[in-house]
Amino acid sequence: MDKKPTLDKNDFERLSQFRYRLRCFLRQSENICQRYGLTSLQYQLLLHLRGFHGRDWATVGELAERLQAKHHGVVALVDRCEQLALVERRQGREDRRQIEIHLLEEGVKRVTQIAETHQPELRHLHEESPFPLWDHPT
Repeated sequence: MDKKPTLDKNDFERLSQFRYRLRCFLRQSENICQRYGLTSLQYQLLLHLRGFHGRDWATVGELAERLQAKHHGVVALVDRCEQLALVERRQGREDRRQIEIHLLEEGVKRVTQIAETHQPELRHLHEESPFPLWDHPT
């Protein structure tokens, strides 16, 4: 007895189109980041720091979760961003064993420029493939 497939042709077409648009967005994002002298991962680190809920800093562990990366890889990424004077490490205010990663003025400037440059493509992506959690990109 053959089991009927749970996905039809339309499902695959929608998934294919979504992945295509997402890849186009990521490729354009890589190009934008290069124009501002950063890698895509450096930008993402700055973005997550700027957009972290409820505060203006994050721990390496929190950033690793956001980036879906290994802890040691994020430590190396923070090192590179620190060398570029984009971020700095600070001892935790509440837990002195914890290290907080904070954006510096140059980091705020670059993440803002790159995020603003992304807005037209974000609007296009949203119009073509709206995500349920998006109200509307600004």
